[in-house]
Amino acid sequence: MAHINVPEGVPGIRSLVMFRPETGQYLYELAEVLLRGESTLSPADRELIATYVSYRNNCTFCYSSHAAAARCLYEDDALIVDEVLRDMTEAPISNKLKALLNIAGKVQILGKEVKQEDVDAAHAEGATDREIHDAVLIAAAFSMFNRYVDGLASLTPTDPEAYVEMGKRMAKGYVLPQPQH
Repeated sequence: MAHINVPEGVPGIRSLVMFRPETGQYLYELAEVLLRGESTLSPADRELIATYVSYRNNCTFCYSSHAAAARCLYEDDALIVDEVLRDMTEAPISNKLKALLNIAGKVQILGKEVKQEDVDAAHAEGATDREIHDAVLIAAAFSMFNRYVDGLASLTPTDPEAYVEMGKRMAKGYVLPQPQH
């Protein structure tokens, strides 16, 4: 049960933005730009960064829903998501994505944990300044989203199947849910 009176039966951040759409609108717009906007990183890779950070923050709703979206976007390579969560260093992803996930993981702990050598390592693997910027911003934004969802104890489904449909919807983009009347 959520700590505040949000729409009943609506899981995760959706219930919170329905409670306060005037702030939720900007959160959804930010997610849309970060995860679906123009980028040299694929939407699947950006969802993976969001998943990785949310997993490290132990935010079950966010990592489960974004993992489901990433799996949809990776299509035949959906198992990559679980392999990254099991051991990012051994997962079958590019060294560039590993370097970006390393940076995102450091941001999840504390922004000041990111050192020049982390950025240099990402550059050495072919990451651009824009990709590094976006990895940091995704990590910072999802740390905030995770704290928002967990700080208000929003509904978190326990059945993994509940996230499959969410993932399909999220893979298409982030649209503000309409308030219930």
